[in-house]
Order: sequence, then C-alpha cells, then structure tokens
Amino acid sequence: MSGNEIKVALVGIGCCASHLVQGIYKYEDVEDNSKWIPGLMHPVLGKYKIRDIKYVAAFDIDKNKIGKDLSEAIFAKPNNMTKFSDVPKQDVEVKMGPIYDGAPEHLRNYYEVADDETPCDVVKEIKDSGAEILVNYIPTGSAEAAKFYADCAIEAGCGFINCMPEFISSNEEYVEKAKKARVPLVGDDIKSQIGATILHRALAQLCVDRGVKINKTSQLNFAGNGDFINLVKRGESKEFSKQASVESLIPYKAEVSIGFGFIGLQNDNKICRIYFEGENFGGNPVIMNLECSIEDSANAAGIIIDAIRYAKIALDRGVGGPLLSASSYLMKHPPKKFPDEEAKDNCEKFIKGEIDW
Repeated sequence: MSGNEIKVALVGIGCCASHLVQGIYKYEDVEDNSKWIPGLMHPVLGKYKIRDIKYVAAFDIDKNKIGKDLSEAIFAKPNNMTKFSDVPKQDVEVKMGPIYDGAPEHLRNYYEVADDETPCDVVKEIKDSGAEILVNYIPTGSAEAAKFYADCAIEAGCGFINCMPEFISSNEEYVEKAKKARVPLVGDDIKSQIGATILHRALAQLCVDRGVKINKTSQLNFAGNGDFINLVKRGESKEFSKQASVESLIPYKAEVSIGFGFIGLQNDNKICRIYFEGENFGGNPVIMNLECSIEDSANAAGIIIDAIRYAKIALDRGVGGPLLSASSYLMKHPPKKFPDEEAKDNCEKFIKGEIDW
C-alpha cells in the first residue's frame, strides 16, 4: 500500500462487491499507464493506483455473511460469480445493516435475512473505520435503504457512489446535502464496461449520426444471479434508467422497450439481446440484432474501480455534490447526460484539473 490510500466501505456484499474486491489483487502490480491492461480504462487514475484502494468497512443483511471477514463473505453463497483472484484476510467484519425495504419476499427465498440481528450504528462504523467513500450495491427497488445509506455517508463526510437505480445523485435534496457537506456523489445506476446500455447507446448514436431513423428498439437481459431474481419482480426503476439512457440520444420519438429474465443456470453470466428496426435512404428497412454475453459483476467492477478514484480526487480537491463528468460516463442515470464521447473527454479534463465537476 502506498501513501495514496483510499479507504472504502461497501454496502451489499454480493457478486458485484466480490469482483470489486478480487480486482484489487488481480491488478495489484499495475504501476503506470505505459501499457494497455486488459479490463482497465485507467491503470492509474490521477495519482491513484488500483492497489491504493483499501476496504475498511462492510455492511449486509444476509445471515450467511454477517460476522464473516470480508475475504470470506465475498465468496459465501448465494454469490455465484467467477473467482479470478485469491483474496487475503481483510480484517474487516461484515456488519448487520438496517433492512428497511432491502429484503422483499422474493429475495428472502434466495438468502436468509438476519432478522434476529441488531443493526449496527452505520455512521459510527463509517467514522471509526476512516472510510472516505461508500459504495452502494443494495438491490434495485430498495429506495428507503438507499436513502438511509446516502444520508449516513453524507453525515459521516464520506463520498457516495450509487450503483443502483434509486436516484440519489440526480435528486436535488441530496445534491444540496452533498454540496453543503462537500462530499462527492457519483451515480446513479452503473453503466457497465461493455454491457447492454453502452452497446445500445452506441448503436443508437450510430443510427442518428448516419441518418438512419429508429422506429423501434428493444433490449432483453437474462442472467442467473440475485440481481436478476430481483429485477424480474421489481425492476421498474432499472427499466426507467436504461430506457432514459437510450432515449436521451434519439432526437425524435421512438419506441424503446426494456426487459429482464432470470435463468438460474446462467449464474452471473448475462446475455443481452438488442434489436433495432428502422429505415435508411429512401425509407428502406433496416433490421439489426446484436447479442452479447458477459460476466455481469466483472462488467460492473471495471466501472466502479474508476468511480472510487474519481470520488477520491474530488475529496482531495474539496469538491462536493454530483460529479457530472464521472456520473455521465460511468452511470446510466446521471444528473446531466452527455454523449459518451463527450462524457469521456470530460472525465479526462477532470483528472487533469481542467474542470471541477
């Protein structure tokens, strides 16, 4: 560990958290940006290397994870992602968080909720751990729980990265709270490295740029992890987030449909199918079909590994409120949307200190 340590707290120790933690050890020997490293957008971001990230606190409500060291909890059932790195003991005990609306009945059939455990004092745990950034991985639809953790992070003076589609960074109440506390927000809802949304957006932008009218387009997503058990039952906010991300690039009314399916045998593998129906020169028909298969949680971790470092740079500079640059490039539902190429340029300007948002 260098002198550039970034102390991170995790909420929701599922598949996404597992791949994020594993990634520190996969890339711990990366020293600079001189080589192209598969899986990374920024081997070093600003002055921060991946190995500078240190996990110091963790929260969950799963009985099979509470009380375990983080290094064990990330591999505990029902987590079903791939293992690509050994993780040494972290000396971080997973603490019981409040349940609120984070354990609907369909998820209680997937894991055992620790109803008999007393929730910890989250703000105290964050402060005692020295965490600077809190990463929120709780399930889609957990609106009350998401707001609770956002409030805790802000009260503790901690940056907040919102990986799920409860709208915090794009909520004016939280924008003002974060600005006042001078803590950064990155959100909302991860836009994966090469997932359905970024591909869908790229094809939509291509059609717009090349004069092809989009009449209708759809995106179907299938996986076998806990996220997809939940999305099938309460995926409204995720559907809205994905749909808005695509529609924001189309300068006219087009029919956009989003859907989810759970296929248990796929485990953490996600398959997305994207369909376009439109017309080109002379009103002649254009049909496009695309299928992509990826490991869902790794696809998300490749984004959050950068989001953490953007948030740390913002803390170093005393910047509070939503980071529009990082949020627009890394998230589906940012406070302000930019085309992806422009969003990427804004991120590079932020790293260089040319902009502070």
